[in-house]
Amino acid sequence: MGYQAIIDKYYPAGSTLRDIYMRHCRQVADLALEIARTRHLDVDPSQVEAAAMLHDIGIFLTDAPGIDCHGTEPYIKHGLLGSQLLQRDGVDEAIAAVARRHTGAGITNDEIGELSLPLPPGDYMPETLLERLVCYADKFYSKSGDMKRKSLERVRQSMSRHGGDTAARFEQLHREFTA
Repeated sequence: MGYQAIIDKYYPAGSTLRDIYMRHCRQVADLALEIARTRHLDVDPSQVEAAAMLHDIGIFLTDAPGIDCHGTEPYIKHGLLGSQLLQRDGVDEAIAAVARRHTGAGITNDEIGELSLPLPPGDYMPETLLERLVCYADKFYSKSGDMKRKSLERVRQSMSRHGGDTAARFEQLHREFTA
């Protein structure tokens, strides 16, 4: 099943949430593809596009009314929930892992406890080049507000508010994809 069929399954045409979802994911995909192309990264462009288009598939299950999500789960769980959906739909594990590990600049098991995050114990750190690339590109676009590309400074400010080593991990991703 292609990524568009999966999106269509969970995000009905004509809904505000689908419009938000499609715009955000397209922005992330376009940036990730641009970085991959200009940096000559050893990644399959079709896999980059699919992973970026599906990284947020679980948001509809969360309680985030500001982006028209009326589920019951905390928003921070959208990556894990999306990964579970993708696995049930038979999507390649490499793409499901992007959904699971893209939140913030990754989340460690220690941070789950230290910050009392509503996630099951585990390591949600982007590991592969594909995971890191989509995670990085995602930080430049929001699903709320004007949805325009954020400046690097604005991304840095956002990352510094999340606690743990999030800001340092973002800087590592930034060096990887811009140095």
